[in-house]
Amino acid sequence: LFASFSLITQAQGLPEGQVKALDGTWVNTETIINEGGPMIVSFWATWCKPCLRELHAYLDYYEEWQEEFGVKLVAISIDDTRNSPKVPNMVTSEGWMYEVYIDENQDLKRSLGIVNIPHTFVLDADGNIVWQHAGYSPGDEDHLYEILQKVVAGEPIEE
Repeated sequence: LFASFSLITQAQGLPEGQVKALDGTWVNTETIINEGGPMIVSFWATWCKPCLRELHAYLDYYEEWQEEFGVKLVAISIDDTRNSPKVPNMVTSEGWMYEVYIDENQDLKRSLGIVNIPHTFVLDADGNIVWQHAGYSPGDEDHLYEILQKVVAGEPIEE
């Protein structure tokens, strides 16, 4: 059941593979899309304090971003099999309205070249990764807002 993930190249989206949904079913990453809108994909873990701060900060703006940009946020936990049972309860207790998946064996994390979490990707309406950022500092959500504005407007993103 475990599929390997391919490494990303320019103008590519999420590598194909399997992640676990909160109900324990396996989901192909190719089905994690946002029809015609941008998508934020945030890699996190239950034990990562900066990750939790980032997802809390995004929650404050998420409804506005959904209305303004039609964005969808997908949070992918890298908790291993020992910690992954904590994920559904944490999502519920935090009130996160995001789609949440678990990358227990961290194949997706590795295939995207992620070293540190939180690690956030922005995908355009075609599903191509157009921006990524590792770490979290208060105010990063303001920069993410600017990135979303550019993505929706079809403007280039210069870093």
